[in-house]
Amino acid sequence: MLKENTIKIYERSFADNWELPALSDYNEGTTLTYGEFARNIARLHLFFSTLGIKPGDRIALMGKNTPTWVTVFIGTITYGAVIVPILQEFNPNDAQHIINHSEATILFCSKAIWDNLDFDQLLNIRAAISLDNHSLFAEKEGETIGEQLAAVPQLFAQRYPDGFTAADIHYAERDGDQLMEINYTSGTTGFSKGVMITGNNIAGNLVYGINSELHYRGSRALSFLPLAHAYGCAFDMLVPLAVGSHITLLGKIPSPKILIKAFSEVKPNLVICVPLILEKIYSKMIVPMISRTMLRWAMAVPGIDRGIYAQIRKKLIEAFGGEFEEVIIGGAPFNAEVEDFLYKIRFPFTVGYGMTECAPLVSHTPWKQFVPHSAGRILPGLMECKILSDDPENIPGEICVRGENVMKGYFHNSEATDKVLHDDGWLHTGDMGTISADGTIFIRGRLKTMLLGSNGQNIYPEEIEAKLNNMLYVNESLVVDRGGKLVALVYPDYEAMDQLGITRDQLPELMENIRVELNKLVAPYERIARIQLMASEFEKTPKRSIKRYLYSN
Repeated sequence: MLKENTIKIYERSFADNWELPALSDYNEGTTLTYGEFARNIARLHLFFSTLGIKPGDRIALMGKNTPTWVTVFIGTITYGAVIVPILQEFNPNDAQHIINHSEATILFCSKAIWDNLDFDQLLNIRAAISLDNHSLFAEKEGETIGEQLAAVPQLFAQRYPDGFTAADIHYAERDGDQLMEINYTSGTTGFSKGVMITGNNIAGNLVYGINSELHYRGSRALSFLPLAHAYGCAFDMLVPLAVGSHITLLGKIPSPKILIKAFSEVKPNLVICVPLILEKIYSKMIVPMISRTMLRWAMAVPGIDRGIYAQIRKKLIEAFGGEFEEVIIGGAPFNAEVEDFLYKIRFPFTVGYGMTECAPLVSHTPWKQFVPHSAGRILPGLMECKILSDDPENIPGEICVRGENVMKGYFHNSEATDKVLHDDGWLHTGDMGTISADGTIFIRGRLKTMLLGSNGQNIYPEEIEAKLNNMLYVNESLVVDRGGKLVALVYPDYEAMDQLGITRDQLPELMENIRVELNKLVAPYERIARIQLMASEFEKTPKRSIKRYLYSN
């Protein structure tokens, strides 16, 4: 176990960075210093104390990224209670199931979410409180939580008559192996599991982030990924707050237009994003530029191409604010075509690998050492990796990891825990891949989605889908097995069709042409027998991953 303690890291950080800006609300234009943030946490601790909240009690949290959301998260874990962050995209039935399953006693949420919940169905919840204005939504019969909430300002003034100062920061004493968070996955297998994350799991991610100087005192971060998801939570919130960074919370849907404007204003020193964000910016900014006839010709001429690449790189760097060290991409497979182009122009990006069960980081490499199509090196001193294959460097096998970041198990689900987490500490990730001698991981696809070809070849549908999704008129796709033949389910890009005057009647011929072109790009055993058109978008999880299990038969 690590000697560093998550709660003590924040205790030191908030005192040491007291005067620095901590959290800004991009929409409201307001900023909290670390001192003001610490005062808000102290008020929350006082409120929890008056309610009789005990160490280990669960607190549910559901809403968009705001300074209040962050205060509840950090205030809960530094009090010694267990935070249960819930993605606001979960539908009300799933949200209620998670709240009940986690046995949470207090719920913090926004009004938009509250309006769709049934308070009577929240079995253990004593009260629900607004993230918008700190008011009481409802309380169970016999409770006086509304009165206790209203009394907090007066109690706080009595507790700290000379004002709350850095010297007053004293947080809970909790061992690193104690439960700190239950994060419910939004997987593609049809149900959510509560990942039990300990203080040590979070500390492992913090230690790596601090030692790697991903964020540092006074650095700037633009947070636009959902903080209820482990990736954004760790590297857009937990690590920055541990070192004294200034976090700006976007709090709105991160379209390319909105993001580029925010990047230019915040000028972050590190950019954390998912592939879709970078792929959209690439398609909106770069593809139209390199598609021009004269530019395509010039890029084919040695010498001239380097100058053009430098111009494109400069334009893309400026789009991200111009002052970042690197862009870290994670959370989903990265489009190979986009990755190859960005690597060719020397854009400062790297791809990491993680999962909620590792809180989340498994591997990362700084961009200057990044190996194309890899997912970075296993975290040195924190994690170890093995591949279940006779030839781990060349023949893909299931990726297994062990170390500081690996979860305690699934909450109230020992059966699911036993399937993936063995007694010797190895976590079976369900991902297929290889590993090089220096610990660099290369991911091929999911074990559950891998298909077996007629001659026994392993087929990774994600690799075929990546090529198919790059083609004009294809919005998204799934490759499935239908009677021993590969079929591509395709939801067309109707917007592109309309812009180019393509009618619905032309779709069958268009898709057949796409199938022929695709089959030229894949191995013989990966060729698609036919394309089946989908009338609507694929159903997705709150993380925007396609629910593959709905389309497997």
